[in-house]
Amino acid sequence: MAVAEMQKLNLIAMSYDRDGILNALQRTGATEIKTHFEAENTTVISEDVEELSACVNKVDGALNLLCAEVDAYNKDNKVKSDDLKDGFTVSYREFRGASSLKEECEGVVDKVNGLFDEKRALSVRKTKLERSLEAASVYSSVEEKFCEFSSTAHVKVKIGTVPASETGNLFKAVEEKQLCHCAVLTADSDNALIVFAAHKSEEGAEEILQACGFTVCPFPSGKSGVEVNAELKAELEETDGRLEEISKEIYAQSKHIKTLKIYSDYLGFELEKLALSEKMRATAKTFLLEAYLPKYAEEIVKSALDEATCAVYYEFREPAEDEMPPTLYKNNEVVKNFETITNMYSPVNAREFDPNGIMAFFYSLFLGFIMGDIGYGLLMLIGGGAIYLKKRGTDSGIKRLAAVFAIGGIFAILWGLSFASFFGIEIFDSLMPNPKDDRWHFMGIEIPSVLVISLEIGVVHLMAGYICKAVQCMRRGHFWDGMFEGFVWAVFSIGVGLAIVGLLDEANLSILAIVGGVTAGASLLTAMLTAGRKEKLLGKFTKGFGAAYGVINYVSDILSYARLYGLMLSGAVIAQIISGYAVTGMSEGSVGFIMSGNVGLIMLGAVLLLVGHAFNLAIGLLGAYIHDARLQYVEFYGRFFEGEGELFAPLGSNCKYIKVVNN
Repeated sequence: MAVAEMQKLNLIAMSYDRDGILNALQRTGATEIKTHFEAENTTVISEDVEELSACVNKVDGALNLLCAEVDAYNKDNKVKSDDLKDGFTVSYREFRGASSLKEECEGVVDKVNGLFDEKRALSVRKTKLERSLEAASVYSSVEEKFCEFSSTAHVKVKIGTVPASETGNLFKAVEEKQLCHCAVLTADSDNALIVFAAHKSEEGAEEILQACGFTVCPFPSGKSGVEVNAELKAELEETDGRLEEISKEIYAQSKHIKTLKIYSDYLGFELEKLALSEKMRATAKTFLLEAYLPKYAEEIVKSALDEATCAVYYEFREPAEDEMPPTLYKNNEVVKNFETITNMYSPVNAREFDPNGIMAFFYSLFLGFIMGDIGYGLLMLIGGGAIYLKKRGTDSGIKRLAAVFAIGGIFAILWGLSFASFFGIEIFDSLMPNPKDDRWHFMGIEIPSVLVISLEIGVVHLMAGYICKAVQCMRRGHFWDGMFEGFVWAVFSIGVGLAIVGLLDEANLSILAIVGGVTAGASLLTAMLTAGRKEKLLGKFTKGFGAAYGVINYVSDILSYARLYGLMLSGAVIAQIISGYAVTGMSEGSVGFIMSGNVGLIMLGAVLLLVGHAFNLAIGLLGAYIHDARLQYVEFYGRFFEGEGELFAPLGSNCKYIKVVNN
């Protein structure tokens, strides 16, 4: 549980070796370039990144389109393929050789973009054809050419459609006119195809058509309705055929997906090198570079630089006091999953104690306590473990979150065994008090038993925070700060915990109340007397008073752990109600739906079990995840945590698709 000790690299080399040196540093995976100070007689290296950036965007754009199309095709045809999976490993030699893929990849990109441009144009055309075919459907029975319905020297003739609901109004209006005639050729549920004729001397004929929503025939006069429909259907069929061909041609490009991903990440690294130029300085013939690296990687970096060129000078040194190196965690695979929880608050800075291991234990303990059920714990363990294993080889947030829930599931099973709860059903005599019914008496006041347990857990959590404070100070050589600001308050927490147990009537251990009170009082007095040890007379008094006043904040912090009981109780009650209605019955002598023997009620009970417990698990995990994190951030980290760190991001580590491994 520590942050890797970092070294500072200062380097000067010939400008023509810059690219080779950066490649060598990328190969080590152990150096992060930082902004160089403004050295005398040097200038910032300026590079044009627009052209390469546009190239990266073009490749990524085509790759995203191709992957989306292939993914949709695979789902429709129930095909499994590994081409879409990211995080596959590529040797360093293969990665550096990606420069030779330029012609091949640019050809694929152009072809994919061309196919998608054609597909988009055909999709627009298909939409227009479908609309035209829908409009032409009412004309499909007209065998005469539309020109045969043209006007004469004395009569205006029009063919077109009106809404089917307006035909009655149309005929009524025509009857009032002596020189108008209207006939319905065909009709469907929406429109009626009509032929309207009126003498040119008849006034108001146009108004009749407009009032009824008349739409004149939009198709060429030299064709019949039958011909128009046949042509539109043929054109639509041809368009669909071409779209299907394009889909197959696009899918055929899936064999290039992995190559495109390698090439995209290669271009991304080349772009990163150009962008990093602004962090370096240069003279007429040389360039200057500063970087951070883990101390354990010093020999690896030294070897890589010596292999890259002999015209280089470099040195390694400890970072200065006013410099803050990036943070590189050194945790095992279990604790790594909890680093994201800390990072959401703030990464640890490189000069402080890494609390992730301790936080991981308490986070899992609280998560398990809130869920507190064997059944829910098994679902968390199986579901989280399955997602974690499925995401093996990647380092995604979903994978880490799944692992957190899986580990929390183990603790949920242990707490569930203590409470004898399996999906809300008490399966044997419980080792722990019943969260809903059991009460203890604290100084004569009746309070829920499990609430007291939650507060005691909180006292232990706060004590751990103060111990971390002591460790933090002592690691920096501030022994007495660690003793008086950390260890003394940890002893105070022990006293408080003992006093709480001693004041419970059911415990019948009044001696613990005395021992705890004396321990807490003595440690508080010590804290008051030593709080102002670095201050002058008045400062000593105010600091001591502040330490005493801090007890109020301490009590409020302990009460914050009541949320553990509240969340646990709500989930337990809901689980008990769901299982009661579905299986065991809600009262003595009653039976649930499944035990009723009625087929309909049995099915209802099964649905209630599935949906109810799934909902309760989801809501419980959401609340537990948020409130558990809140207890870590405020109550635990508030004792000692500094944060404000920046995670170590070595050169070349920003690959989106692949994982480069050294030969």
